[in-house]
Amino acid sequence: MTGIERQRLAGLLARADVAALLSALNRDGEEARIVGGAVRNALLGEPVVDIDVATTCLPQETMRRARAAGFKAVPTGMEHGTVTVVIEGVPLEVTTLRRDVETDGRHAVVAFGRDFREDALRRDFTINALGLDAAGGLHDYADGLADLAVRRVRFIGVAGERIAEDYLRILRFFRFHARYGIGEPDRAALDACIAGRLGLGGLSRERVWAELRKLLAAPRAAETLQDMAGAGLLMPVIGGVPRLSRFAAIADGPGAGVYPAFRLAALAVTVGEDALRLRERLRLSNAEFERVSGIAAALEALSGRGKLLEIASLRRLAHRIGMDSVAGGLALLGTDGMSADFQALIAELARTPPFLPTGKDVLALGVSAGPQVGQMLDAAREAWIEAGCPAGQNEQAGLLVSAVSSLRGA
Repeated sequence: MTGIERQRLAGLLARADVAALLSALNRDGEEARIVGGAVRNALLGEPVVDIDVATTCLPQETMRRARAAGFKAVPTGMEHGTVTVVIEGVPLEVTTLRRDVETDGRHAVVAFGRDFREDALRRDFTINALGLDAAGGLHDYADGLADLAVRRVRFIGVAGERIAEDYLRILRFFRFHARYGIGEPDRAALDACIAGRLGLGGLSRERVWAELRKLLAAPRAAETLQDMAGAGLLMPVIGGVPRLSRFAAIADGPGAGVYPAFRLAALAVTVGEDALRLRERLRLSNAEFERVSGIAAALEALSGRGKLLEIASLRRLAHRIGMDSVAGGLALLGTDGMSADFQALIAELARTPPFLPTGKDVLALGVSAGPQVGQMLDAAREAWIEAGCPAGQNEQAGLLVSAVSSLRGA
């Protein structure tokens, strides 16, 4: 380790919540260490968001010691040895050391143990098997420090065996490579992922989407998805042909954001049927499906035209399917050459002020309740769009009065 890395680990141990938890657990013959991602990220100088602690204490003893120290202890996964200890509002996950008794490619039957090395070597990747004790000692049972130095994501032991324990590790490998790796994926890992690809079919759709969602937002997502596609592992996940160049164009482009649903649409959506397929295949939430299907609707409405729609037509479309959907569709269509025209349209669309009149305003003009209220409101909105979408309340009210008078006269 370098001096800077030692300082970073010392800073992690100096956190008040970490120090208090280790102090509560490290006595009377029991030991606890920080493990996994917190150690990895601290060494890299990256933000440490989640703290995982491994301990020789059995779950009930972890809860007893945490509560005796004045902390809140939540039995979040007692059968797997996990207790969430909340200190000053910050959750820290504490898990009893474990060893695998049986695995079926999706779930593992575990037994509690007292061997930190055995617990570390049952993890997936070498960079996730690092441990830090309360005295500042770094425990590296799988050469994870060396892999971290060259930004290599490598399975612990025999890659195929790790994958057979849980086939979700195929997606985790690519997700971690996109987040922490540099260069080509580890060859042994890639070969093992290809060999175990049929195991993806037995995973729950929710677990698959949870991993894919994180992968899509990772720093090197575009390159990694290209690697997945080249290995024949991407189409089985999304159920269709990926739009890799389009995804690459939005991954770091202007207005791309990190919204997973938008990135999923960039990768895998062209028409409405794509959105329906993805909802079923990945069990998208209602909000995610609405976003993806809205972009699909925009793509269908905007594609195949000789020229771009004028802003008035885009605003009509936005009223029907949503402003964000139209902007998202324009952004994806513009990836074939994100021209100033596309950018200008998106910006102008974003400047559209709200249309203020409501059904109550129509009724206030003496119109009886019924379908005609909506018809008059639609007519007023169309007149507002044709007028360039003025923002003033008085001007919008005048357009409403004119629309109501015109329809009454008809």
